[in-house]
Amino acid sequence: MGFRAGRGIADITGETAECGLLGYGRADQQSAGLHTRQRARAFAFEEGGARLLLVVCELPLMSDAVVREVLGRLPEGYGAANVMLTATHTHCGPGGYFHHRLYNGNTGGFREQTFRAITDGITEAALAAIADLAPARLTLTRGELRNASVNRSRRAFDANPAADRAHFPDAVDPATTLLAVERDGRLHAAVNWFATHNTSMTNRNRLVSSDNKGYAALHWERAVAGVDHLAPSAPELVTAFAQTNAGDMSPNLGLAPGTGPTGDQFENTRLIGLRQYEAAAALIGDKDSPGGTGASGGREMSGGLDFRATHLHLSAVDVRPEFTGDGRAHRTSPPVGGAAAFAGAWVDGPGFKGFRPGANPLWDAVSRRLVYRIAPALRDAQYPKALVLPAGPVNRVVPMIQERAPVQLLRIGALFLIGIPGEVTIVAGLRLRRTVAAIVGAELSDVLVAGYSNGYVHYVTTPEEYDAQEYEGGSTLFGRWELPALCQTVAGLATAMRDGVPVEPGVPEPAVPVRARRRRRAADAPHPGRRFGDVLDFSLIGRRATVSFVAAHPSNNLRRGGSYLFVERLDDDGSWTRVADDGDWSTVLRWARSGAATSVATVVWNIPEGAEPGTYRISYHGHSTPKSPFTGVSEPFEVR
Repeated sequence: MGFRAGRGIADITGETAECGLLGYGRADQQSAGLHTRQRARAFAFEEGGARLLLVVCELPLMSDAVVREVLGRLPEGYGAANVMLTATHTHCGPGGYFHHRLYNGNTGGFREQTFRAITDGITEAALAAIADLAPARLTLTRGELRNASVNRSRRAFDANPAADRAHFPDAVDPATTLLAVERDGRLHAAVNWFATHNTSMTNRNRLVSSDNKGYAALHWERAVAGVDHLAPSAPELVTAFAQTNAGDMSPNLGLAPGTGPTGDQFENTRLIGLRQYEAAAALIGDKDSPGGTGASGGREMSGGLDFRATHLHLSAVDVRPEFTGDGRAHRTSPPVGGAAAFAGAWVDGPGFKGFRPGANPLWDAVSRRLVYRIAPALRDAQYPKALVLPAGPVNRVVPMIQERAPVQLLRIGALFLIGIPGEVTIVAGLRLRRTVAAIVGAELSDVLVAGYSNGYVHYVTTPEEYDAQEYEGGSTLFGRWELPALCQTVAGLATAMRDGVPVEPGVPEPAVPVRARRRRRAADAPHPGRRFGDVLDFSLIGRRATVSFVAAHPSNNLRRGGSYLFVERLDDDGSWTRVADDGDWSTVLRWARSGAATSVATVVWNIPEGAEPGTYRISYHGHSTPKSPFTGVSEPFEVR
């Protein structure tokens, strides 16, 4: 028996106007256009009757509500144990797709349109991957990338034991790992894992963006085709750039938002994405060819597929002494957000005023002199955190934060993926990986943490990092023993996998139906004396074409799987050929209100250096009502 593999890709872009962008948690960061569409890239595997499905989604976070909806729409044989839905953690994707209210705080509540775009797209990509299953050769290759991440929480990292710090001499995890799928000697699909936050775009950005990992995937897929634009429905190659233990890894090499390698957030996104692509393509062995399309020189995979998964009630885990590190048993507590969590990760984007990483004298005093004195169990679990948000008690009234964590272990040949629904620091990831590797007898480099998978419970730090109470420790909601609880759980999964026995699935997070709030806005109207789609302004300055159109609200029709704009070139026979749309890096769509019911859509095409000389035009496609499409077209212009 050999491996069968398939891949699929679909659009999951939600509301690109007047919807809070999830990630930075800012009320003022409302979507106002589109830079790059978000995609779901799915990879299906079969061997010896076993099946696995991995879907890498260009989302800020993975929602339990999304997981529940998608699993209910997959074919028989695919479920919570053998399906991993993981997020790349862009901070500039539309939010509102959670049933836990904390994450809908800047979206005005649950957003049905965005939720449906995400779940429809993930399902579409997954079904395409399953339909694409065919005999394939799988290879696994590992390299290093050292100029695309920096430790944003060095004080916490330095609190770890010397033996752990020695594993990361530069305080970063440089491992870049590539799983390649080949058919007939050609690269058919690839999944890369590398630890860096998807925060090159700052909290000042208002455009929907898949950020640096999205750029890496987009660039590789288009490099293979040898074109700037590629129809997403039938690409020659599907590549995904997934997260691992990126909790304390930032792409902002200058240790400030929007800094490093340059001072421009768009260029930083491109460069950090390009470096991830180059490191991954080099593992194929031919970086300078179009995307490294030839057969991989990596280690051919064998050994089949396997999976185990359970749901862990993180609020009430009794952790055995062999996992706590101090020789005593401890217990986790219900989730509590710390003062440092509200400070935000300053390297990637500050949080709320009045809070800071580390010491917060007022909150520290209240917690230590009052709360911890009357609640010794809470003290054992949460000290020295300065307690601010008691999410556990709030959850009894309204669903605020997920408490039951899906924990998963997948095996694809020699590769083991530990699915954790949170943001795991590199040393916390190291301890999880060591736990699994020791039990299953794998090489440590073949065991990866797949963070941001199957749900979201915030951060996972080591107990030593937790004590430092930097942003990551303040966001480790279930207390100092959260990582030991997870290590204990993955040890159980690894032992069951090694011994070929099942595990208890545990009790999943309760289903919470949420009703979308009705959002009333004035019906769209054209500008006085104008029609929808009329050109308001056009300019061609250098290698930038800009056109403004009489617009309507983008949420009248999300155009999922389509585009709000086309860039077209005139052919010799008089026909027009599309060369770019709103899924391409070279285009930008900005939308703004110009009155209570009127709006303007501005399309920017940054003309690539390799663009063929000729005559071009830009068109804008909108809907004045959900069922009333219109199109606006610029005058032709010359590119030389």
